[in-house]
Amino acid sequence: MPQSVLFVLALLPIAVVLVLLVVMRRSAKFAMLVAYATAVVLALAVWGQTFGTVAGATVNGLVTALTLLFIIFGAILLLQTVQESGAIRAIRRGFTELSPDRRIQALIVAWLFGSMIEGASGFGTPAAVAAPLLVAIGFPAMAAVLVTLIIQSTPVSFGAVGTPMLVGVGTGLSNSDMVTQSIAPTTLSEYVVQLAVNVAMVHALVGFVVPLIMVGMLTRFFGANRSFREGFAVWPFALFCGFAFTVPYFLVALLLGPEFPSLLGGLIGLAIVVPAARRGFLMPATRFDFPARAGWNENWFGRMRTAGDGAEDAAEGQGISLLRAWSPYLVVALLLVATRTVAPLKAALTSPDATLAFRDLFGSGINASAQLLYSPGTILILASLLSFLIFRMSGRAYGRAWRNSAATMVSAAPALLIAVPMVQVFINTGRGPLESMPLVLAETVAGVTGSLWPLFSPLIGALGAFVAGSNTVSNMMFSLFQFSAAEQIGLTGLSTILVVTLQAVGGAAGNMICVHNVVAASAVVGLTDREGDVIRMTLIPMAYYTLQAGLIGMALIAGGIWWVLAALWLAVVLTGMTFNRGRALPGSVATA
Repeated sequence: MPQSVLFVLALLPIAVVLVLLVVMRRSAKFAMLVAYATAVVLALAVWGQTFGTVAGATVNGLVTALTLLFIIFGAILLLQTVQESGAIRAIRRGFTELSPDRRIQALIVAWLFGSMIEGASGFGTPAAVAAPLLVAIGFPAMAAVLVTLIIQSTPVSFGAVGTPMLVGVGTGLSNSDMVTQSIAPTTLSEYVVQLAVNVAMVHALVGFVVPLIMVGMLTRFFGANRSFREGFAVWPFALFCGFAFTVPYFLVALLLGPEFPSLLGGLIGLAIVVPAARRGFLMPATRFDFPARAGWNENWFGRMRTAGDGAEDAAEGQGISLLRAWSPYLVVALLLVATRTVAPLKAALTSPDATLAFRDLFGSGINASAQLLYSPGTILILASLLSFLIFRMSGRAYGRAWRNSAATMVSAAPALLIAVPMVQVFINTGRGPLESMPLVLAETVAGVTGSLWPLFSPLIGALGAFVAGSNTVSNMMFSLFQFSAAEQIGLTGLSTILVVTLQAVGGAAGNMICVHNVVAASAVVGLTDREGDVIRMTLIPMAYYTLQAGLIGMALIAGGIWWVLAALWLAVVLTGMTFNRGRALPGSVATA
């Protein structure tokens, strides 16, 4: 069958998702169900897969989806526990005292705190932790989801203590004689460490402006005036937050390797920015708040109770200190770090005895596994149980937290239980006479672009994350292909790092639009059947990120005019946003 026909067919499952979810605004459940059916038919009829392979991939997807739901449940339970205890009052008061400005709150909670959590845990955990926290202090559910998804870009390559680099790229390039011979005498582990420095450099050059774009998106879509300018008005503080994370992030990658850039970058960023904010450093002269709740679009609301809707009236606690109120999240951060960095503890939690494994499903050679003790879900549930004691809650209030959490998780289950199996069927189509659907797509694009391949390389990484739900899996799928493409355009040896770097950066950016992340982030705040609306918004920063990374990649390889084009693209994005103005919400006014 001609390559062009295979390309069109391989594109169908992705096109189905984009058309139904983003264009037609159908629910994720429906869109992913149609995409799953499309992928199954293609796998069987065109890619020559057996029913056993499709069934094995489906079961593997179901196991993965259940582990994601376990994390979602833990995140919701912790938030509901903090809510029912009354500790959320102290947290809300702390943010108000730091700054009542919603832009500042988003920068600190989503960008810095979220990046730290990404570095410790990864796999969508920042949205699961930060999004409900933002909702609890008064953010619309959709706004909380948007800002926490936007930050799942720059820190993602070093999420889960470097997993996308160490496991994703490392596994993707392993067992290849071509790679071993090309990079000799450098070993693969040394290559990955050098690659991490390049990835951090490109991320820093692209990502320092993400906080500014994030607050611009916040005010454009959720402000009374629907204006990017209101967000850009805090540009000094936003860029300060950007550099407070990306500078230590790059230095940590340079000095310590791929495990800690996001974790320590976020922690150092918080240590710099929070005291500065308390002293009023670079703080805006005007205050931005959301319109009165009566002026909110009905699509903004989730099922989770929020500040201002009577949620605080159900709370028990009185007089809880700020440190005590934040203690559950401190417990989460400490346990995440300990379980990911203390070798004996990590070994115990990830040992075969602690792993639920299913081997050779339906004779397909596909394996599925779950490490529940190592999962962030276990840590979140443990933090909730400790919070029950810390806040001296009544059994009635704690039982309410469990019931509310279970109800929210159930609403998220259908979309994930369909989406993840679809992805696994899509990825595992290479077990027959043809290459897998993702590789068919990538090779076709590479054949068309030729020497301009680095410009499109991040887009392939983003595509991998979009369909696979993970930067790690995207790197596993495409790192070897990107390495080969680099050699085909004349790069050899360690010079191939530049193209593989763009794969890793693009894979991180793809997390902003990844259906798994969107569904999971929406679920924790009770926002269902609005995933298409969220993706329509996150496509904007994702488009900036992937193209800017490609331009910088071309500049690092070819120099000259490409640096000018990268600067112009950044200027075009920011200028275009500045002069974009939407309609104000009926009956609402700006807060200044």
